[in-house]
Amino acid sequence: MKSTRLIILGATGSIGRQTIDCVERANAAEPGRFVVAGLSAGRNAEALAAEGRRFPGAALALDAATAGDESFRFAGPGASIGLLRETEADLVVNGIAGAAGLLASIEALSAGDNLALANKESVVMGYSHLAALAAERGLAIIPVDSEHAALFQLVRRIGKSSVSELTITASGGPFRSRSLGELERISPDEAAHHPVWNMGRKISIDSATLANKGLELIEAVRLFGMPEERVKVLIHPESLVHALVRTVDSALYAHVSAPDMRLPINIALNWPEEVAADFGVLDLAGKTLHFEEPDTARFPMLDLARRAVRVGEAATIAYNAADEIAVQAFEEGRLRFTQIAAVVARALEADWALPVPDVGSIFDHDARARGLAKLAVSEYEC
Repeated sequence: MKSTRLIILGATGSIGRQTIDCVERANAAEPGRFVVAGLSAGRNAEALAAEGRRFPGAALALDAATAGDESFRFAGPGASIGLLRETEADLVVNGIAGAAGLLASIEALSAGDNLALANKESVVMGYSHLAALAAERGLAIIPVDSEHAALFQLVRRIGKSSVSELTITASGGPFRSRSLGELERISPDEAAHHPVWNMGRKISIDSATLANKGLELIEAVRLFGMPEERVKVLIHPESLVHALVRTVDSALYAHVSAPDMRLPINIALNWPEEVAADFGVLDLAGKTLHFEEPDTARFPMLDLARRAVRVGEAATIAYNAADEIAVQAFEEGRLRFTQIAAVVARALEADWALPVPDVGSIFDHDARARGLAKLAVSEYEC
């Protein structure tokens, strides 16, 4: 198996660190299997420098550094983009969090690199543009989110023509049994503590509101070309079944593994080859699996996502942008937990049945939605 040259974006975050673990394990078993050509981070200079010492040949990019900082080959705003433009790679792992990851996804594909995508905003905000770029250059977009990686594997094995319905699962977050009154008193630190997955604060809070599952529903619709009404969500607290596919004969096929993000990362790193892995292995003996419908009355972010994806790409851009503003306000103590969804709903009341002809229009819609969300925050503010 030939060496694969990698760029890891968001290398100091959860996805980045676990990607590095997969790389080091693979290289220990087969020296030279992966060559880390570049690493980027947003703000964590110390951690990025430490990772650079583990891969001495890797170009380092720090977006928050002072331009011209000699500690990093690429420094200052746009450092990650410079890294992508000037560093040869076969595969880019995009673990950047938030809307900033979209430009990196576009640049990776423009540079002719396959894309292992853990940045859901890239799909929610601009998948039509990413898909066009990938098709034009004959490149692959490989989902890394556990649910979409599971669907990717299932659909690939079963055949898309046999698939009638997709289901993604959600742990339900830490508050699925809390009353509405209790939800109103949830603190940011409570919301940022996920019961199963080890993730960053923003994505953990999104999991608690089910906004993350709303984003993943939008992703599934876009990545697999499936109508919204044929993408289901089930609450599954054990987080062992990551996705299910229903075939035209009504049978259900499930992807089941331990909740270890290294499994989907490893699949993406080696795609389309299949390699042995010693993580994600699950013994079902003694396990009990539970499934239930999401309570969208107490957690309305999922229904808001369905509403947005039915309207179109501009509306899903607005959903994502408004959620980012609302979560930030919640973290700052300016909103209650239950008001996050209220802010997003207010932003979506505007007319979003609008075209998204180019990348500039994506960010125009994003800015408009953020303005509407900030106005709603000021009205709801604690």
